Amino acid sequence: MVSSPATKLSDWLLAAKHRSFVGRTEELALGRRWFLSDEPPFSLLYIFAPGGVGKTTLLHEYAHLAAQSGLRVLWVDGRSTPQPSPQGFFQALHQAGGPGLPEDLDHCVLLVDTFELLTPLHSWFQEHFLPGLSRHCRVVVAGRTPPNPDWQTDLAWREVVQIISLRNLRPDESQALLTRLGVPPEHHATALACTHGHPLALVLVADLLKQRPADDPFDLARAPDVVRVLVERFARDIPTAKHRRALEICAHARVTTEALLSDVLGPEEGRAAFAWLRGLSFIEHAPDGLFPHDLVRDALEADLRWRNFDDYRQMHRQVRQHIVRHLLDSSGIEQQRAFFDLLYMHRRQPLMQPYYEWKSMGSVYAEPATTHDHPAILEMVQRHEGPESAQIAAYWLQRQPQAFMVIRSAARTGPAGFIANLLLHTVDPEDEAADPAIRAAWAYVRRYGPLRAGECILHHRFWMSSASYQDVATHNLVSGVAVGLYFATAHLAWAFPSGTHPEFWEPLFAYINFRRAPEADFEVGGRRYGVFAHDWRVEPPHLWLEVMGERELDLELKLEPLVSPAPAPLLVLSQPEFVEAVRHALRDINRPGALAANPLLRSRVLHDHAGPTPGPEALQSLLRAAAKSLTTTPKDEKLYRALYHTFLQPAPTQEAAAELLDLPFSTYRYHLGKAIERVANWLWQRELHGYPANGESAGQSGS
Repeated sequence: MVSSPATKLSDWLLAAKHRSFVGRTEELALGRRWFLSDEPPFSLLYIFAPGGVGKTTLLHEYAHLAAQSGLRVLWVDGRSTPQPSPQGFFQALHQAGGPGLPEDLDHCVLLVDTFELLTPLHSWFQEHFLPGLSRHCRVVVAGRTPPNPDWQTDLAWREVVQIISLRNLRPDESQALLTRLGVPPEHHATALACTHGHPLALVLVADLLKQRPADDPFDLARAPDVVRVLVERFARDIPTAKHRRALEICAHARVTTEALLSDVLGPEEGRAAFAWLRGLSFIEHAPDGLFPHDLVRDALEADLRWRNFDDYRQMHRQVRQHIVRHLLDSSGIEQQRAFFDLLYMHRRQPLMQPYYEWKSMGSVYAEPATTHDHPAILEMVQRHEGPESAQIAAYWLQRQPQAFMVIRSAARTGPAGFIANLLLHTVDPEDEAADPAIRAAWAYVRRYGPLRAGECILHHRFWMSSASYQDVATHNLVSGVAVGLYFATAHLAWAFPSGTHPEFWEPLFAYINFRRAPEADFEVGGRRYGVFAHDWRVEPPHLWLEVMGERELDLELKLEPLVSPAPAPLLVLSQPEFVEAVRHALRDINRPGALAANPLLRSRVLHDHAGPTPGPEALQSLLRAAAKSLTTTPKDEKLYRALYHTFLQPAPTQEAAAELLDLPFSTYRYHLGKAIERVANWLWQRELHGYPANGESAGQSGS
């Protein structure tokens, strides 16, 4: 017995699809008007979107609407077309019940799904098939790739083509789908956060969430089966392994440029991969590069990290190296963008997530304030901090106008906020009397690490947005400007970030190795401001960047806040003190007990050379390396021999050493003095600028 059409499984499935359909209100309204119109306003509707967004589901709903409107419906799927040729297309059309010739398609709706598989047919489809259709035939094309540019730039085609870039479901539509799938309301926020409204992802996580306790957090990275399905949809038909790596880089970086891809993949491969990425439907274009849809980014990141963490780490470091080079080579707004790129590498670090507005990065910028901005700056301070604070801001606008930067936004004409970073080589009584913040910071410096000649401190004195004072969105730019100064400021000793609610910011500053410094706190107008501190002589910017690079990948990292007062891990000696310590160390080089009391044990150069807990043996090794620096040229050999027979393998007396060297005693003493001076300078340069981490030969004098 043959089943009637009403009882076929296919009809049952189509009815179920219609009942479960949610959202797409605007697209359905457009289709309904189009199908009911006696004179259709356009002939072709082109829909493109990434895999899983719901193109096929929408086409099924269009088929339902068309049938209700009395139109004949024909469905051609690129996956079932015998071959991507005109003959193959007509064969698929005939199998769908269509006529033999295009002009016979009248008062019908032709739905063409998976159009990206028919790429070789695009020109024929546009130039021959479509022009031959009846005026009253409506064609809906759905695929992953954007339409041929001619359909948007050709004035004739613009009149007959309507283009829809199908997006994820809106929050209300996503919640309606979750409800239909039986997900309890308490899980809706979690589902929306990890799927970003992507229909397929919502369906996949629904079963996982239905049986999950309300207080059990869900993370896409811990659902590899869901991620696998999503990645298969997004990453289908990737041409080569280099293209896949380009896609993974694009998911990892804040924005992807051709320069980044060329740096990692090579110039030719990078150029080709960038052009390929631009054509993908789930890739967005920003003023400073390309970036993927949020769910694509999350799925690709979770997949690679779970599947091959070593490969993930290697890619991370390659991308990071490119960003760091760009950061150090740029300035101004370009450097701020580079900082956002670097900061974005921390976005999955739980300790960093609450302190930055990740989606708004790059939407504002900072530039030097002009005299026209001063009234707005003072008004902001007056409104948010009061008249006493505004008086202090006015003082520094007079003393250091170059310290002030205004935050600009396209959303408003005036300053959206401002930042004031005071750079001080010394502090006079007038500064201390005018500003309690500087008075407290200067006392802290005198106690915990006085400045050497030429050194300076940086006090992040004011920062705020006009609308919401010290919020995390403004902190994006504050951090970027600060890091730029850390690398650009010569002989920077201390940095002092300050602000209200230090207890909120404490975990962030522990993560970036800034110590809570209550002794540097200050009060203005009855409000107390908390201060953090970092001594850049103890941990210079390039070493700090390396530490941050390792922390980016450690998602289980736990840190205790660093709080002063506490003994500094390293001593910050003046140059005369340092040279005197070197003299004593050379004298005691063969007496470990005496070396144990030498201040060089807490010097930066020794810690760079031997690690965090060096002993007398490490200091002996460092001194011998410094002495060996005198052996690189023949003219310095005489200095080395004087040092060798006096300290390293000492003669009984200095007179005996001079006799062993066959030198007059005065000449011997001159050589010894020059040798000590050269060794002290060799060590001092490494104390100031860091001991080479690349295994530089001790024979390189660097003097």
